[in-house]
Amino acid sequence: MDQLTATDRRRFLTATGTAFAALLASGCTARTGSLASVPATAGYGPLVPDPAGFLDLPQGFSYRVISKLGDAMSDGLTVPDRADGMGCFDLGNGKLALVRNHELMPTNDAGGDIPFGYDTLDGKVMAGGTTTLVLDAATLKIEQEYRSLAGTIRNCAGGITPWGSWLTCEEAVVPASDRNEKSHGWVFEVPANAGKLVNPEPLKAMGRFNHEAAAVDPATGYVYETEDRGDSLLYRFVPKVPGKLAEGGKLQALALMDGTTDSRNWDAASMKVGDMHPVRWIDLDDVEAPEDDLRQRGAAKGAVLFARGEGIHMGDGELYFCCTNGGAAKLGQVFRLRPGRNGGPDALDLFFESTSPDQFNYGDNLTVAQSGHLIVCEDQYTDTVANHLRGITPQGDAYPLALLREQTEPAGACFSPDGKVLFVNSYSPTATLAITGPWIT
Repeated sequence: MDQLTATDRRRFLTATGTAFAALLASGCTARTGSLASVPATAGYGPLVPDPAGFLDLPQGFSYRVISKLGDAMSDGLTVPDRADGMGCFDLGNGKLALVRNHELMPTNDAGGDIPFGYDTLDGKVMAGGTTTLVLDAATLKIEQEYRSLAGTIRNCAGGITPWGSWLTCEEAVVPASDRNEKSHGWVFEVPANAGKLVNPEPLKAMGRFNHEAAAVDPATGYVYETEDRGDSLLYRFVPKVPGKLAEGGKLQALALMDGTTDSRNWDAASMKVGDMHPVRWIDLDDVEAPEDDLRQRGAAKGAVLFARGEGIHMGDGELYFCCTNGGAAKLGQVFRLRPGRNGGPDALDLFFESTSPDQFNYGDNLTVAQSGHLIVCEDQYTDTVANHLRGITPQGDAYPLALLREQTEPAGACFSPDGKVLFVNSYSPTATLAITGPWIT
């Protein structure tokens, strides 16, 4: 996610000085242009214009807004802006929880005065973090909504864990300074049933870098992490104790198997759809990376470079992850990683690559439906003002699932545990939607 306005940049530079300058260099330009009508060729049929002019969906689908910017929350705060990655959890007793990231800068409006958090800027708790919504699973009515993590910077995406928590990732590598006490660029864990603001503890063994998203392999407890950089790595965290990330572990980066080709002379953008390579994992050291050089040191050891790794999700024994501007046309790729079982090597293949903006344009957050279809949130800023939710069939055919007719992006797509509801955020102004319809099963 790279949606910092010029005003954001000026205010943040003024507030924090040169220590944060590199963080702001990744901001995007405003989107301009006209909407394009894209017929569906797979999936659920053509999109039907929304009379409200907000979200176009196929025939038979509908949405409702369950939470929006400025709504009063249970803890006396209000819903903050820039809703990004999100995960859905079954709390039992007919309750669901949505843990929702807010990709906020330290000087953005936090929705009120937060009592404590991981870090402060000039004595005030930084605005980034998470909110949690507790819903009635049958009616989707909100029963509780509250701040669950605060004091972080640009909480972009993350991932759910099999043990009932949300891993929220900072897309910001910021050092401590005379204005803020602590360094940033970490993963934090938020229990889905926290019920209140948690005490933030960075999971430093998982690495300090420009984090985007995370996914856990339930068979091993390994955590796979993406990095939103033009020269990013794909990371794997091997915990000492599966399910207890705070107890530390080993961080690794993906490389190609010896004998396939030399990763250092190999460009992931040149891979063809269907190409598959066995992979190995390189151990990384000094993973707290005070110089923000983890990816360069990993690449020097032979790790593969990817073009802006973003959304990642665990499907049925395989992980999918987006490279937002990867591929020959630089419109986006989706890779698939199959973790090896019974001692076999892991394997990487290129599952999908876009050749046209009408097909797929800058994929970001993604999830996997019960049908095996991928649901991908576009985050493009090239020549149109709107972004799609794109479906991709198991055969690799892309189709439009929804069109968000706001000058923002859809983010945080995730299904309810029964697969009947797709929750998704409209990034800014924050709106969290519940989409229902005749999902393929």
